[in-house]
Order: sequence, then structure tokens, then C-alpha cells
Amino acid sequence: MTEWLTQVTTFIQTWDNSVLFITAASFLAWIIWRVLYKRLEFITAKTPFHWDDLTLQALKTPISTLIWCWPATISLGYVLQKHIESELNWLNTLKLLLVISIFVWITLRLINNIEEFVLEKQTRDETTVQAVAKIARLFFMTVGALTVMQAFGLSLSGLLTFGGVGGLIVGLAAKDLLSNFFGGLMVYFDRPFKVGDWVRSPDRQIEGTVERIGWRMTIIRTFDKRPLYVPNSVFSSIVVENPSRMLNRRINETIGVRYSDGEKVETIVNQIKSMLLEHPDIDSKQTLIVNFNAFSASSLDIMVYTFTKTVNWIRFHEVKQDVLLKIQEIIADNEAQIAFPTQTLHFSQQRDGEYKSQPVPEDAAPAHQPPPL
Repeated sequence: MTEWLTQVTTFIQTWDNSVLFITAASFLAWIIWRVLYKRLEFITAKTPFHWDDLTLQALKTPISTLIWCWPATISLGYVLQKHIESELNWLNTLKLLLVISIFVWITLRLINNIEEFVLEKQTRDETTVQAVAKIARLFFMTVGALTVMQAFGLSLSGLLTFGGVGGLIVGLAAKDLLSNFFGGLMVYFDRPFKVGDWVRSPDRQIEGTVERIGWRMTIIRTFDKRPLYVPNSVFSSIVVENPSRMLNRRINETIGVRYSDGEKVETIVNQIKSMLLEHPDIDSKQTLIVNFNAFSASSLDIMVYTFTKTVNWIRFHEVKQDVLLKIQEIIADNEAQIAFPTQTLHFSQQRDGEYKSQPVPEDAAPAHQPPPL
């Protein structure tokens, strides 16, 4: 134990007094920053703006890290100078990398805070907000990476020249990946759908609710709760239908009335039309058609064609049910009935009172044949 304490004491004594001073100064600066942060947090909480809160939250951890790491690099230089005779030029590069990393870190945290704040308000398009945030993150990460390369002495002009040739090679090798990337950009900017929309494609077996739009693929949750992963390049070659953006939902029904109630059809048609015009959930500004439409095999058909105000699937069926029940009530009030499929057989009668049967051709097959052996 005594030998261990002696070794520790000897190692501490090899340090320069400035190292201890720098460490103490770092601790003091960190305490000042914590007190200042609490004060600024109290002030920004009283302001009506939220941007100052988001910026302050983005600065908290990176500034604390910088307060400790920057003096640590200086102390590291003092310690190594006693054991290494060569120049420590790499420490300057390390400090520059530290500053670049802190700047990029603060920027990314600020972008994340703004994204979360805007999405919580639910007044903006979620897909657009996520797209802008992803592009901003990609931009600052690219700038940070290029700055780091330049700090290591790499020529950006040479790097860009190499990138022109290498980009062609990478583009050929990653054709599918790039097509999915640009397909994602097309979805972000054209916005045929957004997160939460119900989409389907008549060209493919794709139907469900959009859960996430990524750079490479889009996740669609089908109505039986299975996740469907669709590459973004697919959307550039298929037709996508977005029922979530419907303005109205359509009711298109054919109501059959018995032939014996033919004289009541006109009255029934007029009453149904009046009921639809007065219905609070029917959009009378859209096309509304109620007409006697056809003589069917066993009924007189009335076409009912109208649109609901709601586009919600569940609410639409509730409105449709109410409309059909009211139509049934109107028919009953007019002492008529809804027809169902029937057939009437007529037999011709001879003068002697016997029914005349139709002759059966000799080559006709019998009505009932014995089963095969």
C-alpha cells in the first residue's frame, strides 16, 4: 500500500502546477455555466417565444462537454511535453476537431428540438417537417465531415475532383439505392401522401395506413396490422390512390319496389329526395340523384346517388345506415314494399279446362337423369 501511494505521489509531482490550475479553472467554469444555465432557463421560461428555450436546451450538454474537454487537451499537452521531445502539432488538430464536433452536435440537437416542437403542435404537415429536418441534418453533417477532412490536410478541390469520378462508379454500383433515395425525395416534395394517410394502389397489392416515410423505403401498415415495406422507387412507376384526401364519400344504391306498387313510385322518389336534401349529414351541394331508373326482372328500381359530408369510414357507414333506414320507412309509409327476387309462372288453359303442355322435342335431354353407375 505504501509503495502504491509513493508511486501516485511521484506521478502527481511530475505534473506541472499549471495542469492543476487548469483543472480547477475548468471545474469553476463548469459551476459558473450551470448557475448561468439555471438563470437563463428561468428567464426564457417567462418569454412567450419557444425558440430561446429550444436553443438553450441544445447548448446545455455540448457546452458542458467543451468546458471539460478543451482544458483537458491543454493539460494533455503539458503532461506529454515532459515525456515526448517531438512537437505535438496533432494537439492543435485535436482542438479543431473538438470545436467542429461541438458545433455540429449543437446544430443537430437544435434541429431535433425544433422538429419535436413543431410536430407536437400538430398544425404542420408531419411529412414535410420530417423531410426538412432530415435534409438539414444531412447538410450540417456533410459540412462537418468536409471540415474535418480539411483539418486533416485533405484538399477539398482534389476530393471533389475524385468525387466526380468516384460518384459515377458508386452511382452504377448503388443504382437501386439511389433510385430509392430520389424516390423518397419525390414523395417528400410531390407529397402524394403523408404519414397517417390511407393509401392504395390498383397496380400493386398495396393498401393501408402510412406509418413512416424513410429515405429508402416507406412503411405501410395494412388493415390486418401487417407492416408492408415498400421501396420508394416503386412509387415512381405505379398509380397511388389516396382515399384520405376525399372531399366526400358516395352513397350509390339501387332500391327495388314491387311491380304492384308502381303507382306509388313517383311519390316515394319525391319523398326520398326531400329527405336527403334535409338530412344534416348529406352534402346537398354535391350531385344528388333520386330517380326511377329501370324495369328489372322482379322490381321497379330507384337509383339513390348522393354524397356524405364526412369522409371518416366509420361515420360514413353510420350515415349510410340512417339513410337506408329512412328510405325503408318512406316505402312502408306509402304502403309499399321492397321487392325481392321472384318468378311468376303462367300456364295457358284450353277451352275444355285442361292445361296445355308444351311438346318436348325428341332429342331433348330428360329433366332428371339417373346418376351414373
